[in-house]
Amino acid sequence: MLRLVVLISGAGSNLRALLERCDDPAYPAHVVAVGADREADGLVHADEFGVPSFLVPFAAYPDRAAWGDALLEAVQVWAPDVVILSGLMRLLPPRAVDGLGPNLLNTHPAYLPEFPGAHAVRDALAAGATRTGASVIVVDHGCDSGPILARERVPVLPGDTEAALHDRIKPVERRLLADVVAGIAEGRIDPRAAA
Repeated sequence: MLRLVVLISGAGSNLRALLERCDDPAYPAHVVAVGADREADGLVHADEFGVPSFLVPFAAYPDRAAWGDALLEAVQVWAPDVVILSGLMRLLPPRAVDGLGPNLLNTHPAYLPEFPGAHAVRDALAAGATRTGASVIVVDHGCDSGPILARERVPVLPGDTEAALHDRIKPVERRLLADVVAGIAEGRIDPRAAA
């Protein structure tokens, strides 16, 4: 049974989907803790599923490196097999990436390497793309630049708004993440080989 720690910044919709998946006794992973960089709405999902949560508030540290060191220490307490950035809206400092990698995963609402960054859906629409997608990657020191473990195309429909397109991408993103986690647990996917 794979031990997961999930890190969030916001509402935690991907976290909730993963918690629901882990609730299935046949699924080969479970979330042992949820962490956040601020008081995030998504922490209620951890409470609802009886999963411990922790807070490492970015504002409490003098710089990103110090915050990253504290976050790394807080995560390592839970001895996770895999750490998932699920809407954590901060780049992890190098020491944190090195300390958690290569079993450090992130989801992204685009078909990487297309449209990296915080506004992938908006950027796809602005570029006039006819299709975008969702990806699961191994986190490296760049911005959405790590090895790709899974990705899938999602069409951009005429008249799509950012919200409508994002709503169609999210279920694909959630399914890919659940499949990758299961693949790691079952030995079909090796983040170390990808990294």
